[in-house]
Amino acid sequence: MAEADPAFEALPKVEARAAYPSLAGKRVLVTGGGSGIGAGIVEGFARQGADITFFDIAVEDSRAVVERIGSPKVRFEQVDLTRIADLQSMIARLIDSDGAFDILVNNAANDDRHEIEQVDEAYWDNRVAVNLKHMFFCAQAVVPSMKARGGGAIINLGSISWHLGLTGLTLYQTCKAGIEGLTRSLARELGPDGIRATCVIPGNVRTPRQLKWYTPEGEAEIVDAQCLKGRLLPHDIAAMVMFLASDDAHLVTGHSYFVDAGWR
Repeated sequence: MAEADPAFEALPKVEARAAYPSLAGKRVLVTGGGSGIGAGIVEGFARQGADITFFDIAVEDSRAVVERIGSPKVRFEQVDLTRIADLQSMIARLIDSDGAFDILVNNAANDDRHEIEQVDEAYWDNRVAVNLKHMFFCAQAVVPSMKARGGGAIINLGSISWHLGLTGLTLYQTCKAGIEGLTRSLARELGPDGIRATCVIPGNVRTPRQLKWYTPEGEAEIVDAQCLKGRLLPHDIAAMVMFLASDDAHLVTGHSYFVDAGWR
């Protein structure tokens, strides 16, 4: 049995959360689904009865997610998102074998801390590849079959960080700002084909990775800066993603949606 992930300890009862019948049986691709917010999104779609494939490079964590969810509809593929040719080839094979994806969730990112003085060209290129570039090329790969099917939904994960102007995250925040621009552009370009594009902007979410950066005192400071005094968990972000992916949001596109407990 896989060890429980502390980020999932406070999940509410299944019957207490929204169900979207339109998501049952939908083909979903999630990037970075092996931990944290991404794992919460994978679990959210599994609860809706969707057919999910998720990409990650963390094999052990990803297999633990598959085991914890325990559904034959959840599939993990080890994919390095910075290798664009391999990424698009994998997406093409999955579409050829099982059909078009109805929903793409561009979640994968890495918020390594850095100082401006430490950044060289190689690190710049790596951070853009890890946090932004793959989102465009994942969308590019799924769009033709979405068009052929008559529509789809692309949901990009942004970040509150650049809205707050946090320190130590210049390149990450640059990429996250770009994701909102990418979302607006995709919505305009793809709207005539029935493809929606939206962006979810999480606040500070309590995941094992984030716990590496914050002491209990630091977490308390974050909560104090929020309008609502709860601690965000992955399922809180997944809840917004489920709505935006569903047919209930059939005329929702081109905008960004904060899930941050009012952190300002």
